[in-house]
Amino acid sequence: MAEKSFPMTVEGKEKLEAELKNLKLVKRPEVIHRIKVARSYGDLSENSEYDAAKDEQSHVEDRIAQVEEMLKYAQVVDADAVAPDEVAVGKTVTYTEVGTDDPETYTIVGSDESDPLNGKISNDSPIAQALLGKKKGDTVSITTPGGKFDVVINEVKA
Repeated sequence: MAEKSFPMTVEGKEKLEAELKNLKLVKRPEVIHRIKVARSYGDLSENSEYDAAKDEQSHVEDRIAQVEEMLKYAQVVDADAVAPDEVAVGKTVTYTEVGTDDPETYTIVGSDESDPLNGKISNDSPIAQALLGKKKGDTVSITTPGGKFDVVINEVKA
């Protein structure tokens, strides 16, 4: 079975590495300390502090495993290796929906880096999937859960 690759920018990889370091060196020891303190309260069967700490430990360990997996199979994308006017992960694209004058600008990033409210969309999103590989001046049909629309790519920059 082929492993999934995780496309990401250099900044996205650095952010994940920092998160992993924080999880291992700060969060994990904090949770372990909370478990030890909760154990000292006695009867674990009715100890809500212990249950909460164990739940948090599970979440921390799950996130550590997830981040390690993503870093292991990280595919750092070099936006400069793609043609300057071609849409790719790590590039910022500005497009205008056909029939409107309101341009929209997004940076296409790996799924863990996405933050649509701040203009970063996942390479797995319907918009990014439709735009990837297209070039400045292309008209692209985008199908989203909200419907289908056409856009013209105005600008692509690294």
